[in-house]
Amino acid sequence: QVHLVQSGGGLVEPGGSLRLTCAASGMNFKLYTMKWYRQVLGKERELIATISSGGSTNHTDSVKGRFTISRGNIRGRVFLQTNSLKPEDAAVYYCSASAYEREFWGQGTQVTVSS
Repeated sequence: QVHLVQSGGGLVEPGGSLRLTCAASGMNFKLYTMKWYRQVLGKERELIATISSGGSTNHTDSVKGRFTISRGNIRGRVFLQTNSLKPEDAAVYYCSASAYEREFWGQGTQVTVSS
């Protein structure tokens, strides 16, 4: 059974940094495309970063240059390094694992950006 457990969210001041982690189990991690989404209450979930099984990455324009997705295949982890955080980055962040036309989700972690 696929299980994604997230950690690393919290409260940070504008300009600060957080590292989000998603730990995967119950799957052949290296075969999955991993993604980070975020969702603000009342809005649609937004895809912000993707890393393929081969390590190719893509970041949406609003986070490009500030956020970086990476993965560690040995331990089955995907990371989102968030730098220069802005108040508008505040959201619940979700990781997902997708392959074979299925997508699995982490539980979500709150990121709050406030002084």
